[in-house]
Amino acid sequence: MVLEIRSLSKSFGGLKVIDALSIGVERGERLALIGPNGAGKTTVFNLITGVYPVDAGKILLEGNDITALPSRYRIRRGLARTFQNIRLMAHLTVIENVMIAQYPRAPGAAAMLQPVGFGRANRWRAEARAALAEAGLEAYADEPAGALPYGIQKRVELVRALAAAPRVLLLDEPAAGLNAAETEALHQALEAIARRGVTLVVVEHDMQFVGRLCSRVVVLNFGCKIAECAPRDIHADGKVREAYLGAEEHAA
Repeated sequence: MVLEIRSLSKSFGGLKVIDALSIGVERGERLALIGPNGAGKTTVFNLITGVYPVDAGKILLEGNDITALPSRYRIRRGLARTFQNIRLMAHLTVIENVMIAQYPRAPGAAAMLQPVGFGRANRWRAEARAALAEAGLEAYADEPAGALPYGIQKRVELVRALAAAPRVLLLDEPAAGLNAAETEALHQALEAIARRGVTLVVVEHDMQFVGRLCSRVVVLNFGCKIAECAPRDIHADGKVREAYLGAEEHAA
């Protein structure tokens, strides 16, 4: 397993949001985490990346226990993510946003607190520009990130996550708010990323997108795993229809 969570639990006040959840992700796998709003999907991402401390359970990355590791060191271990709500630094240029993600790659624990030398900064800038060019975004490199259209910002955020050189990439609703052409471009980009050997874990409501990209789906409801199967088998599970897909079909 490249990523494993064991009996993970998290409560906020008296509300248990994640309840003894266990999931394993194989190296190179494309796993989708789905469920109705409030099922705990983003909370799982926040626990894996160290945004929230866990109440109980363990998180292992490539067999190493990272449960208590600060977020920046999880990035150095090969973990990166995008966010449901875009978190680019709006006042910085696109290339500066991408370069921010390169800092955790610097050697030594003290590197996060030290000024970056000109040589390293120039190298990182060249790498960031090359990554933007590969994604078809080089024309936006020197533009303020906050001034760009939503779809472009989503693509920049993906490039920024990749700048951390992750082996496991967590994507929180990457297709949300995108039109059909942008969604197709995202799918092609993620296929290319997966071909490099990067493991993908995706939170997404677009089941057509999930079905094309992912080989396995884990379904959450009220912080518990209620199903685990191939995307094509989702509709056959009664618990899933009741908790998620069935509610949507009934509403339609």
